[in-house]
This record gives sequence, structure tokens and C-alpha cells, in this order.
Amino acid sequence: MRVALVHDWLTGMRGGEKVLEVLCELFPDADLFTLIHRRGTVSPAIERHRVTTSFVQRLPFAAARYRSYLPLFPFAIEQFSFDGYDLVVSSSHCAAKAVVVPGRTRHISYCHSPMRYAWDQFDEYFGPSRVGARMSRWVYRPMLARLARWDAATAPRVHRFVANSRHVAGRIRRYYNRGSTVVYPPVNTSFYHPNPVVAPPAASPAPALVVSALVPYKRVDRAIEACALAGVPLRIAGDGPDRVRLQQQAGDTVTFLGRVSDETLRDEYRAASAVILPGEEDFGIAPLEAQACGTPVVALARGGALETVKNGQTGLLFPEPTAASLAETLRAASRWRFDPDRIRAHAEAFSRQEHAAQLQAVIDETMASPIEQRW
Repeated sequence: MRVALVHDWLTGMRGGEKVLEVLCELFPDADLFTLIHRRGTVSPAIERHRVTTSFVQRLPFAAARYRSYLPLFPFAIEQFSFDGYDLVVSSSHCAAKAVVVPGRTRHISYCHSPMRYAWDQFDEYFGPSRVGARMSRWVYRPMLARLARWDAATAPRVHRFVANSRHVAGRIRRYYNRGSTVVYPPVNTSFYHPNPVVAPPAASPAPALVVSALVPYKRVDRAIEACALAGVPLRIAGDGPDRVRLQQQAGDTVTFLGRVSDETLRDEYRAASAVILPGEEDFGIAPLEAQACGTPVVALARGGALETVKNGQTGLLFPEPTAASLAETLRAASRWRFDPDRIRAHAEAFSRQEHAAQLQAVIDETMASPIEQRW
């Protein structure tokens, strides 16, 4: 069976890339298609595949400022040819699910989210506070409205949607009018585990940790403000276009780590008093990596966190999307008695092995079904 994998862009190892990594292991001979590939930013399991990029790759500053070319993504993704392939699996949160496949080729789309820019997170990226009132109203809103129509219109190109959470399954139903099968993303519970050596008590309060791309909808600014209110030191692992703005907001008790190695990240998880998920996530792998290390999570009680955090057992959920609500919950978490073994056991249900087995079962079932079937 000849297989092609499609991913929006390859510029770092985030949650979507960890799903792609498993797909690359399931199909070691598959060809990989992506809009943009920044070499050296993804794992060897991904890099060793033959990668075909779009014309966007050759545009000025595309590797660093690829989001500036968002209006070109629909045309670019539709230029890939999949003649001769039996199966196309797209890993999509933007445009990858809209590839055009031949009539004999099945297309399964692992959907991390319908295009978030065009639907319910427009203001986070292109609202008046981000780009100015006139640009937001007269340039970005019409452009993103066209992208939303295109995003919905291309949903029938997919034979079967796989959602990364029940939350995203609801968005697929709402925006695409399609059903989906939920397969949670993979967590490397073999690598992320509690420290086998019990560390002595810290002389000062252990810091909280945020692990996130520094982009607007992640709401890292909320975590910075909340930690200042609660008097909790904060460490931030990750990078992105919002870093300068966030550093201007942060005080002396906030440390920006930038991109870190997996080994360093594991150490950060183990040393943290809690890992913060300050905004609404489609799923969120970082909280489960933290829980695999026995570390509790403080997360907004919306989106994927409702499926990954057991309130009062593996962490605490803060009810309102405000810094004050998060700060109050951080104070409560500092007094809570969490059981690291119980936290770890919860994370093991999201292991890479479980993810790979479920994903393979979906693929096998789809390939055995009539080509005309839509799920």
C-alpha cells in the first residue's frame, strides 16, 4: 500500500507533530507533504522521510513568517499531486485536510482543529487590539471569512475525520457537519515519568511552569498576570511571535526558557509545583506529559482540559478565563495534597502505544470499507 502523509507545516515539535511522528513510525516508507519545512526543527523519525514542500517554501522569509502567507495556503495545498497513492493521511489544524486526492485514493484526516484563525479565534489573532481596528475590519475579516467558507466547502474531500478530542469532534460537527472518531494524541509515558530519585525539599517555593508556543490564543499573558497576583515564580518553556510582548509584560519572577530539549523539559515538569494551562486548548499534550511525571495541572475548565485533567485528583480547574480566577486556583493548588502515583496512572491511559493501536484500527477499518463511504 502506497501512503502519503500531509502536515500543515514543519517548524517545531508541538502536539500535532507528535501525532505525525507516530504516523511516520506506522508508515516508515510514506512520502511526506507540507507547506513549509524548516529543517532540524522536528524529530529524526519525521526528518528521515522524503519531504515535498509547496511553493510557499520559496517565498521571502517564509520559514520565519509563514503565517503572513495564510491567504496563499488554500491554493498551495491544492497543488500537491497524489496520483498513485492508496491512502492519504492528513494531520491538519489549518489547510492540510483540503488536499485533493484521486477517486481511488482514501483520505483520512486527523483533525487537531478546524482552521482556528477563520472560526472562533479570529479576535485572538486579527482582532482590533492585534492589528488595529481598520485592518481587522476591512482586511482581515473579509479575508478570513473567505477562508472559513473554503474550509467548510473542502470538508467533503475527506473520507473519514479523526478528532483529537471530544471537544474538537464537536467543532468538526459544528463547522463541517461531519462525524468523527476520537483518538487522543500520544503521550510518551515511557520517557516522561517521575524522578526515580526523591529530591530534597526546595528552600524556596517551587515555580509553576507553562509549556506552550508563544502565540496569542495560548493566553500565556494570563499565566504571567496570575502568577504575579499569587506570588508564584513562573518558568515558560517555548517560543513564538508573542515572546517580545510577553517579556515586556513579565517581571523578575518570570523566566523564559525558549525551546528546550526533551530531557530539560522533563526536568522542568518534575521540578514544577504545577503546570499551568491558561487558555482553552483543543486537547493539550503538555498537561499530560506533566501528569506522566506526577506533577499536577492547573487548567482552564474548558476545551480539552475537561478530558485530560481530573479535577481534585490530577489537578485543579479554574472556572473563569481571568487572571484572578487562575491566581485563586494556584493558591488552592499550593495547599492541596495530590498523589503523584495517582496522577501518573491517569496519564498512562494516553500512552503512545494506545494512540498507535487506536489509529491503526481506524485506518484498517477505513481501508476495508467501500471507497464511496463517508464516515
